[in-house]
Amino acid sequence: MRHSKQNHKLGIQTKHRLALLSNLGASLILKGRIETTLAKARALRPFIEKVITKAKKAAAIERKDGKLDPRALHLRRIALTDVRNEDAITLLFNEKAAQFANRPGGFTRIYKLGNRRLGDASEMALIELVAADDPGYKKTSRPRKAAKKKAAAPVAEAPAAEQPQA
Repeated sequence: MRHSKQNHKLGIQTKHRLALLSNLGASLILKGRIETTLAKARALRPFIEKVITKAKKAAAIERKDGKLDPRALHLRRIALTDVRNEDAITLLFNEKAAQFANRPGGFTRIYKLGNRRLGDASEMALIELVAADDPGYKKTSRPRKAAKKKAAAPVAEAPAAEQPQA
């Protein structure tokens, strides 16, 4: 039984899916943003965020003397089994991990682009790595009733224009 084993199967075999996610993840790390189908982007998000978390942990435990800590090396090798592209892993662990050091999660963002592919009218999406200093969007709250009354009160109490005395 598959209880609590929800992952995106994408309608392909396991080996093909893992190779696809590995290639998409390497492209995302190297380029910063890629355009793919919405289903593939949604499958890629948890995959790549786990790899980025490994890079963050490795960056946090590296030694000060310049040598690689065995635990950091272990995390790098585990990430390499997932992504399978040495250039992408080197870039992620050496440069991009420092960008995500202060970010607790949410390293990727998906934008829906609509049905753009002409062959099958597939729903396309743009997935990108979020900048380290990007705060995201904030939900705007409705103005409170008390704030309206305070803003309306000074208008009602404005002094009347002085009339010249005759």
